[in-house]
Amino acid sequence: MTASEEFSIPAAGSGGSFSHVQGKKMVCLDVDGTIVHHDGRMSDAVKEIGRSLVAEGHTVVVSTGRSLPATLPVVETFGIEHGYAVCSNGGVTVRVDASLEDGYEVLDRRIFDPAPALDALMERLPNARYAIETSVGDFLSTERFEDMSFGLDARGVSFQEMKSTEAVRLVVNSTDSTAEDFTAAVEGIGLHGVTYSVGWSAWLDIAAAGVTKGSSLETLRERLQVPVEDTVAVGDGRNDIEMLRWATLGVAMGQAPQEVIDAADELTAPVEEDGLVSVLRRVLES
Repeated sequence: MTASEEFSIPAAGSGGSFSHVQGKKMVCLDVDGTIVHHDGRMSDAVKEIGRSLVAEGHTVVVSTGRSLPATLPVVETFGIEHGYAVCSNGGVTVRVDASLEDGYEVLDRRIFDPAPALDALMERLPNARYAIETSVGDFLSTERFEDMSFGLDARGVSFQEMKSTEAVRLVVNSTDSTAEDFTAAVEGIGLHGVTYSVGWSAWLDIAAAGVTKGSSLETLRERLQVPVEDTVAVGDGRNDIEMLRWATLGVAMGQAPQEVIDAADELTAPVEEDGLVSVLRRVLES
Protein backbone atom coordinates (compact mmCIF):
# COMPACT_ATOMS: atom_id res chain seq x y z
CA MET A 1 0.00 0.00 0.00
CA THR A 2 2.04 2.88 -1.24
CA ALA A 3 1.10 6.54 -1.24
CA SER A 4 0.14 7.94 -4.60
CA GLU A 5 0.70 11.55 -5.55
CA GLU A 6 -2.21 12.67 -7.74
CA PHE A 7 -1.22 16.28 -8.04
CA SER A 8 2.00 18.24 -7.70
CA ILE A 9 2.31 21.53 -5.85
CA PRO A 10 3.46 24.35 -8.12
CA ALA A 11 6.80 25.88 -7.28
CA ALA A 12 6.85 29.19 -5.45
CA GLY A 13 6.24 32.09 -7.75
CA SER A 14 4.71 29.98 -10.54
CA GLY A 15 1.31 30.76 -11.97
CA GLY A 16 -1.53 30.19 -9.54
CA SER A 17 0.60 29.79 -6.44
CA PHE A 18 0.97 31.89 -3.34
CA SER A 19 4.54 32.89 -2.57
CA HIS A 20 5.90 32.94 0.95
CA VAL A 21 7.02 36.41 2.06
CA GLN A 22 10.73 36.54 2.81
CA GLY A 23 11.45 37.24 6.46
CA LYS A 24 8.07 35.92 7.62
CA LYS A 25 7.30 32.62 9.32
CA MET A 26 5.56 29.50 8.07
CA VAL A 27 3.23 28.83 11.00
CA CYS A 28 1.54 25.43 10.98
CA LEU A 29 -1.37 25.01 13.36
CA ASP A 30 -3.38 22.01 14.47
CA VAL A 31 -7.10 22.70 14.91
CA ASP A 32 -8.83 20.63 17.60
CA GLY A 33 -7.21 21.19 20.97
CA THR A 34 -5.02 23.98 19.57
CA ILE A 35 -7.01 26.55 17.58
CA VAL A 36 -10.38 25.45 18.92
CA HIS A 37 -11.52 23.91 22.17
CA HIS A 38 -12.60 20.29 22.15
CA ASP A 39 -16.23 21.41 21.80
CA GLY A 40 -15.32 23.16 18.54
CA ARG A 41 -15.38 26.68 19.93
CA MET A 42 -12.72 29.22 18.94
CA SER A 43 -12.07 32.00 21.43
CA ASP A 44 -12.08 35.65 20.39
CA ALA A 45 -8.44 35.94 21.48
CA VAL A 46 -7.32 33.11 19.19
CA LYS A 47 -9.39 34.45 16.30
CA GLU A 48 -7.91 37.92 16.69
CA ILE A 49 -4.28 36.81 16.94
CA GLY A 50 -4.73 34.39 14.02
CA ARG A 51 -6.15 37.08 11.78
CA SER A 52 -3.36 39.45 12.82
CA LEU A 53 -0.74 36.87 11.88
CA VAL A 54 -2.29 36.44 8.43
CA ALA A 55 -2.60 40.21 7.95
CA GLU A 56 1.11 40.65 8.77
CA GLY A 57 2.04 38.40 5.87
CA HIS A 58 3.03 35.21 7.68
CA THR A 59 2.17 31.94 5.91
CA VAL A 60 -0.38 30.37 8.24
CA VAL A 61 -1.04 26.74 7.29
CA VAL A 62 -3.99 25.08 9.02
CA SER A 63 -2.61 21.56 9.54
CA THR A 64 -5.21 19.15 10.80
CA GLY A 65 -6.57 15.66 10.96
CA ARG A 66 -9.88 17.11 9.89
CA SER A 67 -11.07 16.51 6.37
CA LEU A 68 -11.27 19.40 3.93
CA PRO A 69 -14.93 20.41 4.48
CA ALA A 70 -14.31 20.69 8.23
CA THR A 71 -11.06 22.62 7.70
CA LEU A 72 -12.41 25.38 5.47
CA PRO A 73 -14.42 27.19 8.21
CA VAL A 74 -11.21 27.60 10.24
CA VAL A 75 -9.36 28.92 7.19
CA GLU A 76 -12.16 31.42 6.61
CA THR A 77 -12.30 32.52 10.24
CA PHE A 78 -8.57 33.25 10.20
CA GLY A 79 -9.04 35.39 7.10
CA ILE A 80 -6.80 33.25 4.90
CA GLU A 81 -7.79 34.22 1.35
CA HIS A 82 -4.56 33.10 -0.34
CA GLY A 83 -2.51 30.31 1.16
CA TYR A 84 -2.48 26.60 1.92
CA ALA A 85 -4.00 24.00 4.23
CA VAL A 86 -2.95 20.44 5.02
CA CYS A 87 -5.92 18.22 5.86
CA SER A 88 -6.59 14.58 6.75
CA ASN A 89 -3.29 14.25 8.63
CA GLY A 90 -1.30 15.08 5.51
CA GLY A 91 -3.46 13.12 3.09
CA VAL A 92 -4.80 16.21 1.32
CA THR A 93 -3.06 19.52 0.57
CA VAL A 94 -5.05 22.44 -0.85
CA ARG A 95 -4.27 25.87 -2.18
CA VAL A 96 -6.64 28.46 -0.75
CA ASP A 97 -7.64 31.15 -3.23
CA ALA A 98 -10.75 33.25 -2.62
CA SER A 99 -10.96 34.07 -6.33
CA LEU A 100 -11.64 30.43 -7.26
CA GLU A 101 -15.21 29.18 -7.54
CA ASP A 102 -14.89 26.90 -4.52
CA GLY A 103 -12.33 29.09 -2.77
CA TYR A 104 -9.63 26.41 -3.07
CA GLU A 105 -8.12 23.76 -5.29
CA VAL A 106 -6.81 20.35 -4.24
CA LEU A 107 -3.11 20.09 -5.06
CA ASP A 108 -2.18 16.75 -3.57
CA ARG A 109 -3.99 13.61 -2.44
CA ARG A 110 -2.07 10.70 -0.94
CA ILE A 111 -4.16 7.57 -1.50
CA PHE A 112 -3.85 3.97 -0.36
CA ASP A 113 -5.65 0.64 -0.49
CA PRO A 114 -7.49 0.27 2.85
CA ALA A 115 -8.43 -3.40 2.40
CA PRO A 116 -5.49 -5.08 4.22
CA ALA A 117 -5.81 -2.72 7.21
CA LEU A 118 -9.60 -3.18 7.31
CA ASP A 119 -9.28 -6.97 7.28
CA ALA A 120 -6.72 -6.93 10.08
CA LEU A 121 -8.71 -4.44 12.17
CA MET A 122 -12.06 -6.20 11.73
CA GLU A 123 -10.57 -9.47 12.97
CA ARG A 124 -9.40 -7.82 16.20
CA LEU A 125 -12.07 -5.10 16.56
CA PRO A 126 -15.29 -6.53 15.08
CA ASN A 127 -17.55 -4.15 17.01
CA ALA A 128 -15.70 -0.95 16.08
CA ARG A 129 -17.06 1.66 13.68
CA TYR A 130 -15.20 2.28 10.44
CA ALA A 131 -15.24 5.28 8.13
CA ILE A 132 -13.25 6.23 5.03
CA GLU A 133 -12.53 9.49 3.27
CA THR A 134 -12.21 8.45 -0.37
CA SER A 135 -9.84 9.75 -3.03
CA VAL A 136 -12.67 11.90 -4.44
CA GLY A 137 -13.65 13.42 -1.09
CA ASP A 138 -16.66 11.24 -0.25
CA PHE A 139 -17.22 9.70 3.19
CA LEU A 140 -18.23 6.08 3.64
CA SER A 141 -18.98 4.25 6.88
CA THR A 142 -20.09 0.87 8.14
CA GLU A 143 -22.80 2.52 10.23
CA ARG A 144 -23.99 6.00 11.13
CA PHE A 145 -20.76 7.85 11.90
CA GLU A 146 -21.10 11.54 12.71
CA ASP A 147 -18.05 13.55 13.66
CA MET A 148 -17.17 17.21 13.19
CA SER A 149 -13.77 16.24 11.79
CA PHE A 150 -15.49 15.04 8.60
CA GLY A 151 -17.52 18.14 7.81
CA LEU A 152 -20.02 15.94 5.95
CA ASP A 153 -22.26 13.05 6.94
CA ALA A 154 -20.79 9.69 6.04
CA ARG A 155 -22.78 7.41 3.70
CA GLY A 156 -23.45 3.94 5.03
CA VAL A 157 -22.01 1.12 2.89
CA SER A 158 -21.15 -2.54 3.26
CA PHE A 159 -17.75 -3.53 4.60
CA GLN A 160 -16.96 -5.08 1.22
CA GLU A 161 -17.69 -1.82 -0.62
CA MET A 162 -15.51 0.07 1.82
CA LYS A 163 -12.63 -2.33 1.13
CA SER A 164 -12.85 -1.67 -2.60
CA THR A 165 -12.36 2.12 -2.41
CA GLU A 166 -9.23 4.25 -2.69
CA ALA A 167 -8.73 6.05 0.62
CA VAL A 168 -6.90 9.11 1.86
CA ARG A 169 -8.02 8.53 5.45
CA LEU A 170 -9.39 5.57 7.38
CA VAL A 171 -10.96 6.19 10.78
CA VAL A 172 -11.74 3.54 13.39
CA ASN A 173 -13.67 4.24 16.58
CA SER A 174 -14.58 1.87 19.40
CA THR A 175 -17.04 2.62 22.18
CA ASP A 176 -16.06 -0.58 23.99
CA SER A 177 -12.50 0.43 24.86
CA THR A 178 -10.51 3.09 26.65
CA ALA A 179 -7.80 4.91 24.69
CA GLU A 180 -5.18 2.76 26.43
CA ASP A 181 -6.97 -0.51 25.66
CA PHE A 182 -7.50 0.60 22.09
CA THR A 183 -3.84 1.52 21.66
CA ALA A 184 -2.76 -1.91 22.92
CA ALA A 185 -5.21 -3.66 20.59
CA VAL A 186 -4.10 -1.66 17.56
CA GLU A 187 -0.40 -2.22 18.29
CA GLY A 188 -1.10 -5.91 18.66
CA ILE A 189 -2.61 -6.07 15.17
CA GLY A 190 0.69 -5.02 13.59
CA LEU A 191 -0.58 -2.79 10.78
CA HIS A 192 1.78 -2.62 7.81
CA GLY A 193 1.99 -0.30 4.82
CA VAL A 194 0.15 2.56 6.50
CA THR A 195 0.78 5.36 8.98
CA TYR A 196 -1.50 5.54 12.02
CA SER A 197 -2.05 7.47 15.23
CA VAL A 198 -4.40 6.94 18.18
CA GLY A 199 -6.34 9.94 19.45
CA TRP A 200 -7.51 11.02 22.89
CA SER A 201 -10.28 8.42 22.94
CA ALA A 202 -10.52 5.01 21.31
CA TRP A 203 -10.03 6.65 17.93
CA LEU A 204 -7.62 5.60 15.20
CA ASP A 205 -6.59 7.64 12.16
CA ILE A 206 -4.86 5.80 9.30
CA ALA A 207 -3.14 7.35 6.28
CA ALA A 208 -0.91 6.11 3.47
CA ALA A 209 2.52 4.82 4.41
CA GLY A 210 4.88 7.62 5.36
CA VAL A 211 2.17 10.29 5.16
CA THR A 212 1.91 12.61 8.15
CA LYS A 213 1.31 16.29 8.72
CA GLY A 214 5.07 16.69 8.89
CA SER A 215 5.79 14.97 5.57
CA SER A 216 3.24 17.04 3.66
CA LEU A 217 4.36 20.26 5.31
CA GLU A 218 7.94 19.54 4.28
CA THR A 219 6.83 19.12 0.66
CA LEU A 220 5.01 22.44 0.91
CA ARG A 221 7.96 24.17 2.61
CA GLU A 222 10.31 23.09 -0.17
CA ARG A 223 7.95 24.30 -2.88
CA LEU A 224 7.44 27.66 -1.18
CA GLN A 225 11.18 27.93 -0.53
CA VAL A 226 10.70 28.72 3.14
CA PRO A 227 13.94 28.56 5.14
CA VAL A 228 13.88 25.72 7.65
CA GLU A 229 14.57 28.16 10.49
CA ASP A 230 11.34 30.02 9.73
CA THR A 231 9.06 27.06 10.50
CA VAL A 232 6.79 27.01 13.56
CA ALA A 233 4.26 24.34 14.53
CA VAL A 234 1.76 24.04 17.38
CA GLY A 235 -0.30 20.98 18.27
CA ASP A 236 -1.59 18.73 21.02
CA GLY A 237 -2.22 15.26 19.62
CA ARG A 238 -0.24 12.16 18.74
CA ASN A 239 -0.90 12.95 15.08
CA ASP A 240 1.07 16.17 15.64
CA ILE A 241 4.29 14.49 16.76
CA GLU A 242 5.94 14.42 13.32
CA MET A 243 4.89 18.02 12.66
CA LEU A 244 6.35 19.23 15.95
CA ARG A 245 9.62 17.42 15.28
CA TRP A 246 9.70 18.82 11.73
CA ALA A 247 9.41 22.48 12.70
CA THR A 248 12.38 24.46 13.94
CA LEU A 249 10.09 25.60 16.76
CA GLY A 250 7.58 22.92 17.76
CA VAL A 251 5.22 23.86 20.60
CA ALA A 252 2.96 21.43 22.44
CA MET A 253 -0.27 22.57 24.04
CA GLY A 254 -0.44 22.23 27.81
CA GLN A 255 -2.95 19.36 27.81
CA ALA A 256 -0.94 17.25 25.35
CA PRO A 257 0.08 13.67 26.27
CA GLN A 258 3.64 13.28 27.49
CA GLU A 259 4.87 11.71 24.24
CA VAL A 260 3.69 14.81 22.36
CA ILE A 261 5.35 17.11 24.88
CA ASP A 262 8.57 15.11 24.50
CA ALA A 263 8.50 15.70 20.74
CA ALA A 264 8.17 19.47 21.12
CA ASP A 265 10.74 22.17 21.84
CA GLU A 266 8.43 24.09 24.14
CA LEU A 267 5.23 23.75 26.13
CA THR A 268 2.52 26.42 26.24
CA ALA A 269 -0.69 26.71 28.29
CA PRO A 270 -3.65 24.37 27.62
CA VAL A 271 -6.26 25.18 24.99
CA GLU A 272 -8.72 26.15 27.73
CA GLU A 273 -6.31 28.97 28.63
CA ASP A 274 -5.70 29.96 25.00
CA GLY A 275 -2.12 28.71 25.05
CA LEU A 276 -1.84 29.33 21.31
CA VAL A 277 -2.16 33.09 21.79
CA SER A 278 1.16 33.57 23.55
CA VAL A 279 2.97 31.53 20.87
CA LEU A 280 1.51 33.54 18.01
CA ARG A 281 2.13 36.82 19.82
CA ARG A 282 5.82 35.97 19.96
CA VAL A 283 5.80 35.35 16.22
CA LEU A 284 4.21 38.74 15.63
CA GLU A 285 6.74 40.46 17.85
CA SER A 286 9.80 38.66 16.45
